[in-house]
Amino acid sequence: MIKVHITDDHKMLVEGLSNSINESGVAIVSGISYTLTESRKALAFQKTDVLLLDLNLPDGNGIDFCIEVRNKYPDIKILVLTTHDEYSVAKRVMNNGASGYILKNSLSEEVIAGIEAVMKGDTFLCEEIDILMKKEAERAIWLTTREQELLRLIVDGCTNQEIADILFLGVETIKTYRKNLIQKLGARNSMALVRMAIEKKLI
Repeated sequence: MIKVHITDDHKMLVEGLSNSINESGVAIVSGISYTLTESRKALAFQKTDVLLLDLNLPDGNGIDFCIEVRNKYPDIKILVLTTHDEYSVAKRVMNNGASGYILKNSLSEEVIAGIEAVMKGDTFLCEEIDILMKKEAERAIWLTTREQELLRLIVDGCTNQEIADILFLGVETIKTYRKNLIQKLGARNSMALVRMAIEKKLI
């Protein structure tokens, strides 16, 4: 049974969440803390598999606490439960060592699913945050002028030799550029690259 420690100062939420977790048959709540100070003491003495962590606590913020927990207890999985739906906050939290991010308006079933997922070593984002992160990732795609030229020619169906002639470069250089472009955009092959360029209007 997965042991979950909840660190959150909203007592009504904690009570409802505890009941849902304990009744799930997947996990049990092994401890509850209402401040970071209480959480530090509890984690030092209690066996904890998953830390369900709020970001706004009376004595500090959970964002920095993620780093502390990750460094002291690398085996504990951190699943953030918060009202913050901003990309910058979610990104920072995940970079600081959290394995999952769930909004407090999510269903208890999604929290249970998140606990199971992070315990397996997976990353878990609630649906709303997952959509947000993907949108921001797409906006983050930035191509150089040369990469845009190359992509446009690939979409037009030009061969490596034709592209090399047009851009006055060697064929091997074009092959390298094409390979790097496929990796940069996360495409599986040139066909997927063309489809992505059209769908995301990269050219």
